Amino acid sequence: MRIRATVAAVTGAVALSALAVPAAQAAEPKVPADVVGAREAVQSATSGKSAFAAAAAAEGTPYALDVSFSNVKVNNGKNIAVGTTNVVKVPVSFTLTHDKSVNIKASDFVAAVDLYRGPSFEESYWDFTSDDATCTASSATVASCKATVEVDPLWLLNEDAGSWKAAAFAVAFNGEDQDDPNLDNVGVAVKDGVASFKLQRYSKLTVNASPEPVKKGKTITVTGKLTRANWDTGKYAGYATQSVKLQYRKKSASTYTTLKTIKGDSTGYLKTTTTASADGYYRFSFAGTTTTPAVNAAGDYVDVQ
Repeated sequence: MRIRATVAAVTGAVALSALAVPAAQAAEPKVPADVVGAREAVQSATSGKSAFAAAAAAEGTPYALDVSFSNVKVNNGKNIAVGTTNVVKVPVSFTLTHDKSVNIKASDFVAAVDLYRGPSFEESYWDFTSDDATCTASSATVASCKATVEVDPLWLLNEDAGSWKAAAFAVAFNGEDQDDPNLDNVGVAVKDGVASFKLQRYSKLTVNASPEPVKKGKTITVTGKLTRANWDTGKYAGYATQSVKLQYRKKSASTYTTLKTIKGDSTGYLKTTTTASADGYYRFSFAGTTTTPAVNAAGDYVDVQ
């Protein structure tokens, strides 16, 4: 079992979330050092998220940076499906509006997006932070920014599937040492709840229609299985008792028609029958749930004689 906790150091910028994990999974999520420092400066400007707020009191308090965020998009407005092994690179974008006194091109200016599960950015249960955004100015005070968040399934538990939110933040270090800044000289801006989405356990669906070929009017048996990523085990497992549609597409047609809806068993196994009418393709179609994306099986062709 993996145990996750937020840890904090007592000087300057602190560590982000840490996990106690098996040795094979011990590599930490990839977050550039400058973003780590920036996010910790943001934490010092909020309360309750970690021990950093108390530790940072002696190091000063960041001032409110004259920066705002709008048009924040996560994964182009789509939900994020994550399997068991591949790191999913999630694009994020936003418009950054700032006062002319804020130098967004400074080497120690950082803007990023944090994806989190929990009631708020301040009280998140788990999160992934983007790299430092690349911002292109469209005027003296407005820029379009893009970044990438890497979501690694090794850091996910099944309980993490479902509703997530995003927060955008920016930090101007103004020449301060990012590892040990005087926070009185650091500017921070943060906007919570800028986007919402579902983080989902990637799903797979198979189908097999037999016999092949078959005589017209005879019975066709269609079987398959619905599985989804199990982040606790790092494997795929059957998605139990879910409703799935059996669909048919005639050889000469371009769209599928639903023949019936069935429910899988406790292992995700699917089985049903239908009557052969003409050459065509059979597939199962799953509509998806909050925690699991929709998926269609590749059509299995049956020659009807």
